[in-house]
Amino acid sequence: MTLSLVRKWTVLSATSSIQARSFRSNAAIDALTKASEAKTPNIVFYNYPSFSGAFSALFAHLFHSRLNLPCLILPFSSVEPLRIEDLYVDELEKCYFLDFLGPKGFAVELSRRSMCEVIGFDHRKSVLSHISSTEDCPANLSFHVDLEKSSSSAVYEYFSTKLADMKSTQGEAVSLLDSKDQDRVELVLEYIEDGDLRQWSLPDIRAFNNGLGEWRSKLNCITNPYMYEQLLEISSVDLISKGNSYISSHQNAANKLLNKVFKVRLGRGFYGECLGVRADGNSNLSDEIGKQLSVKSAAAGLRPIGAVIYMQRNNLKVCLRSIDRATDTSEVAKAYGGGGSPSSSSFIIRMDEYNQWLSVNSS
Repeated sequence: MTLSLVRKWTVLSATSSIQARSFRSNAAIDALTKASEAKTPNIVFYNYPSFSGAFSALFAHLFHSRLNLPCLILPFSSVEPLRIEDLYVDELEKCYFLDFLGPKGFAVELSRRSMCEVIGFDHRKSVLSHISSTEDCPANLSFHVDLEKSSSSAVYEYFSTKLADMKSTQGEAVSLLDSKDQDRVELVLEYIEDGDLRQWSLPDIRAFNNGLGEWRSKLNCITNPYMYEQLLEISSVDLISKGNSYISSHQNAANKLLNKVFKVRLGRGFYGECLGVRADGNSNLSDEIGKQLSVKSAAAGLRPIGAVIYMQRNNLKVCLRSIDRATDTSEVAKAYGGGGSPSSSSFIIRMDEYNQWLSVNSS
């Protein structure tokens, strides 16, 4: 189904999840004030700190730069919501929401109060609840929601096609990306999409995501003026290599701890026994170690739960993990004032109570 701006909103198929994010820093307000004074015709908001959002911002930047069109690009995050009045920019023509549609009703309200065209991109299934019916949707508002394509891929195609169409009328052949960058960037987009859509089908996708993680702090174009150049240089090969190195070092650290397991009497034995390990100073490994412990625990004839314990202030934090779908770790966590999901939960426990959980015969 073809996306079109004359459509009020378009839904293409099915799969995923949204987070309404917003960002109202002094820097963002100052930038909007200057945009109003300069009568900037185009404003772009991107989901932060999302990689799909950041790459979408890159493509918007390249598009407007190629055409020498004034444009303000700002991150949206979960700090404090922008208000409709913040966006009263004189002579604003277009406002984009990339990799999110803004807080519920925000884009609709903006399109009603402003004469500008409001265009949003997302790929998450839960975003559909943020979309008004066709009858209630203003003519100057269009949502592009493709549940089988990540937002970054959709935005890339959108601006690439738009640029090609505009330049072809002038007899020029032009691409959004330079030839030296195109193949590399497009491969990165494939990996991002594989994660965004929860497909996890590409080779080394786990390593890619681990390697990409270190870039998250650089995705704010206000605090990092070199963001676009850095995104253009990202290589999936380099990210996979860094990711594999990260995974290997974490596994080595986990293996050292897994050699020091002991039995834990959950709730003094009321919830059965499982294997546990102390991970003081290695709380970042709790999820990975807990899942491996749950396998070891089941193989030892105990409950298929892994308990990772570490000091948090003056008490102990217990993280429970299980890869067994029939096991609910949260029943233990909730009994001790914690919470979580069946496969992953945690709670705080006093040292004297925890000592009552240790089996006499540890392994």
